[in-house]
Amino acid sequence: MWVASYVFAVAAAALHVYIFWLESWAWERPSTRAVFGITSEAEARTTRPLAFNQGFYNLFLAITAAAGVGLMLAGHTAVGATLVFAGAGSMLAAAVVLASTGRRYAKAATVQGTLPGLAVVTLVMALL
Repeated sequence: MWVASYVFAVAAAALHVYIFWLESWAWERPSTRAVFGITSEAEARTTRPLAFNQGFYNLFLAITAAAGVGLMLAGHTAVGATLVFAGAGSMLAAAVVLASTGRRYAKAATVQGTLPGLAVVTLVMALL
């Protein structure tokens, strides 16, 4: 289960780095607007500061989870697992919040929450 938890945590971190890039650097691109349901350039310009900030939240969660994996691999299991739980657990919690905002967001919440959820579950199983 250790290897599975590492793989899921790193994959969740990579996904959230990609989300960071979309939100913080590619927000006004037509392809990114389509992903987030932004229908106009004006709406993208108006929401850009919010998306930019939110992107950095995703980056910081990714760094936390990835650092946790690195620390676990270096033999610092307690500290590393704590960071993975904090990073991936926050990613999962954010996905639950997103899902609670309406059916329209169910797919995005599933994409955002599956990998961190699997990271948390497999890490719990590895620690038992």
